[in-house]
Amino acid sequence: MDLMSHSFDEGARIPGEFAFGVADPDTHVAFGPNKSPHLAWSDVPDGTRAFVIVCVDSDVPTKPDDVNQEGREVPVDLPRTDFYHWLLVDLPATLRSLEEGAVASGVVPRGKEADATPVGRAGVNDYTGWFSGDTDMEGEYFGYDGPCPPWNDSIIHRYTFTVYALDVESVDLPAGFTGSDVIAAVEGHTLEQVSLTGTYTLNPRLL
Repeated sequence: MDLMSHSFDEGARIPGEFAFGVADPDTHVAFGPNKSPHLAWSDVPDGTRAFVIVCVDSDVPTKPDDVNQEGREVPVDLPRTDFYHWLLVDLPATLRSLEEGAVASGVVPRGKEADATPVGRAGVNDYTGWFSGDTDMEGEYFGYDGPCPPWNDSIIHRYTFTVYALDVESVDLPAGFTGSDVIAAVEGHTLEQVSLTGTYTLNPRLL
């Protein structure tokens, strides 16, 4: 399989157009346009019955002590973990691309609804947990919500978009499924997978 995007190139910076958060000189970060990027895949294996799309940032700090704190930076050597930004399953086998903004455009406080996606089924991304306890933002965040790394992180984050070609029409997951649910569900059903990675930072020192 091959995967490409008109929105960003492999290894290149993801434009702010596709980010949840953009740099702001006064407040460090502001809401971004948050459009879902264009993705197109080809050379699909025979027997493909459905596709799954996952976007994950594997550079998220495991400790919040220094995150978004004035006069401090999240250290380079801090252990990192996965943060899922997009979970889209049960895409039809005939589909070969998604245009920019096809499944998301704009930040929706408290999250988009599960049925907001026009194709496939959306899972809950990890902003759901991130905003837990925030009176203005708390909710279930379904579908795509783009990059918004800590504005004082000392590393540039990497965002990996993966398309899985499956041998089943549906992964049969309940509503509100998570990233770990999807990874477990595609195991043993993946005919082939292909990834595209972009980068993003809000740290003025690294821009």
